[in-house]
Amino acid sequence: MPFWLEIIINITFSYIASIGFALTINVPHRALNLAGISGTVGWMMYWFCFRFGMGRMLSNLLGAFIIGILGLIFARIKKCPVTVFNIPALVPLVPGVPAYQAVRALVDGETFDAETAILKVAIVTCAIALGMLLSTMFIEMFYRTKRFYRRKKNKI
Repeated sequence: MPFWLEIIINITFSYIASIGFALTINVPHRALNLAGISGTVGWMMYWFCFRFGMGRMLSNLLGAFIIGILGLIFARIKKCPVTVFNIPALVPLVPGVPAYQAVRALVDGETFDAETAILKVAIVTCAIALGMLLSTMFIEMFYRTKRFYRRKKNKI
């Protein structure tokens, strides 16, 4: 399959997944498109990083970081809560297959395989949480620095 076709497929399905989940949790219609865009950009960041060999943890961290930054920016633009954009956008990053494999291995009695899959799920979940935390800290630091220099400029 050509690389450009893989990109189009990933963009399309990540947008559909984000919008579909946003509709499920009753996101306001004025925020639907931006929630889908945020999910698509976060997924593409994950996909490119994973494809270039950065590993699952770093790829999820960077994808969640981008989603967090976009969510904060879009929340200011649309005057909505940040979770309206972040929750649907994180859906493509959720480790569904390893979670399913962990439950399946537990049901089959394969404890070693279950532990491995649970560890993958825990690592990805922690990476997503850390990415969201870092993005919030980064944006907060940016606005505080901007406010500091604006006050400093006004005093002179």
